[in-house]
Amino acid sequence: MRSQFGEVSEALFLTQGYAYDSMEAAEARFNGGDPGFVYSRFSNPTVAMFEARMALLEGCEAARATATGMAAVTAAMMGQVQAGDHVVAAKALFGSCRYVVEELLPRFGVASTLVDGEDLDQWRAAMRPETKVVFLESPTNPTLSLVDIAAVAEIAHAGGALLTVDNVFATPMLQSPFELGADCVVYSTTKHIDGQGRCLGGVILGSQDFIDTKMQTFLRQTGPALSPFNAWVMLKGLETLPLRVAAQDASASRIADFLADHKQISRVIYPGRDDHPQAELARRQMKGGGTLVAFDVVGGKPAAFRFANALKVILISNNLGDAKSLITHPATTTHQRLSAEVRAGLGINDAMLRLSVGLEDVHDLLEDIGRALDHAD
Repeated sequence: MRSQFGEVSEALFLTQGYAYDSMEAAEARFNGGDPGFVYSRFSNPTVAMFEARMALLEGCEAARATATGMAAVTAAMMGQVQAGDHVVAAKALFGSCRYVVEELLPRFGVASTLVDGEDLDQWRAAMRPETKVVFLESPTNPTLSLVDIAAVAEIAHAGGALLTVDNVFATPMLQSPFELGADCVVYSTTKHIDGQGRCLGGVILGSQDFIDTKMQTFLRQTGPALSPFNAWVMLKGLETLPLRVAAQDASASRIADFLADHKQISRVIYPGRDDHPQAELARRQMKGGGTLVAFDVVGGKPAAFRFANALKVILISNNLGDAKSLITHPATTTHQRLSAEVRAGLGINDAMLRLSVGLEDVHDLLEDIGRALDHAD
């Protein structure tokens, strides 16, 4: 969508409100007779461009952008349920997502059950007549385990529920949840979609009916709106997303292989390797191994900290999907809110590090990792 000036780069509309030619025009805009813009909390031309581009990329009918990824997750969940409903979700979720499922929804009378996402029998057993939403992420954060999206979609639909998939780790480039049966897909666009450490954002995608009936009123009335400037930045990010993810995926594969052969590493988890416990599933539902690698350092937390502190090119940060390579210690950062027992059940131990591979030359990254591992010994 271009303005009357015919600009090549998308226009940035930094405006809160919109003027009308007449009171009659304002009335028509508010009652739906005129589909134009009313207020940027509801919609905005730049944000609408980003939403349309995301829907095309994901292969669905509609999208609504939000201020953050967690705003997208929260709205996607709360927009689908009411008191008395039930949600089934995988245990392996980002810590804030678990908070929404385990603690926030029950405050409003929505019960939840957490299951081992890899165990289809647990999904089946957890379904109830009142189950309305099934929620998962795949690959999971940070252990990179996979959930069979097509199989879980079949279980959800057989029970009259809708499936929501957090597709952040796979990105739209490497996994297409709608093709596997998902009804809703959510992203933290802060990650690969911006992908350059600049802006926060999120997006909810689905059919036009899903967005209109489940999301539109909730988003309009609660206001987790994406700023037009951030939407403009995300639009710029989408232009290079395929190139960035392809390069990061290739580097991550090289790094995973290097780590697997190193004496200071006791375990490597990467969906693109044949030794991943679900390698067959990864090949079936993903187009690549992804941009993240998880691994355990021999010597536990002290050695993992020594290694990370010795890195020069790779930065210590809890973010991911960035053009810069980033490393974090999940047990003390992203998943520290979970009890030690829960973390152990998810396979998150004190030796584990999560590496988000960036766009630096892979040889520089391998040299940085190798040198830092000498300090971990």
